[in-house]
Amino acid sequence: MADLHMGMIDPIFRVQYRVIYGDTDSGGVMYNANYLRLVEIGRTELMRNWAIPYSEMERQGIILPLTESYLRYKAPARYDDLITIATSLAEVKFVSCRFHYRVTRAEEGREQLLAKGFTNHACINRQGKLMPFPDNIRESIQQVWQHKADEAV
Repeated sequence: MADLHMGMIDPIFRVQYRVIYGDTDSGGVMYNANYLRLVEIGRTELMRNWAIPYSEMERQGIILPLTESYLRYKAPARYDDLITIATSLAEVKFVSCRFHYRVTRAEEGREQLLAKGFTNHACINRQGKLMPFPDNIRESIQQVWQHKADEAV
């Protein structure tokens, strides 16, 4: 089965999040580990938006544990900032996938980049064994990518 691949351009799903006081550290900025929680929100909501919610995948016995994460911090988020988490499914291989992220804040009429990065995930069953992505999930992803490509024409 061929790998599915698409760069972090489209389709991109965006979700907003308001920074709460509990997200910040003693310096008044968002604690670095909380950005991983933000990208999880982005990833979860992207999959839900594509009608492939994680809850349904788990009912099918599919689990996507994190195998690698990378975040580059560019500017701090602060208490009460309204930030946008942009997420795309950049790549689907036989037993793994990669998501790309951009966390931004609107500032003075422009978008300020706060962080960017990616996460890699394995596709495993309930016994923890690697498994290929099921055809129904691959087909759903291909439909989303094809729909976006058709819109661009």
